[in-house]
Amino acid sequence: MAIEMTLELDFLTELNKTHRFRIYDAKDDLNRQDVLNAMDEIIESNIFSTSGGDLTSKKAARLVTREVIEYELT
Repeated sequence: MAIEMTLELDFLTELNKTHRFRIYDAKDDLNRQDVLNAMDEIIESNIFSTSGGDLTSKKAARLVTREVIEYELT
């Protein structure tokens, strides 16, 4: 059994559309301030191009935990 952590960051764009980034294998000790700082840095750096235009503001963030059970087939 494995626990997988994914950080999902939602931003609003210039066209008021939502753009989501997924960061796989996220640390489980992230705190609110770490996430806010990272999102601010992403917006300020303006290095991502989306179909909805530039990222303009933070919309939501969540840490998703998934429990994975793999079965050996041989």
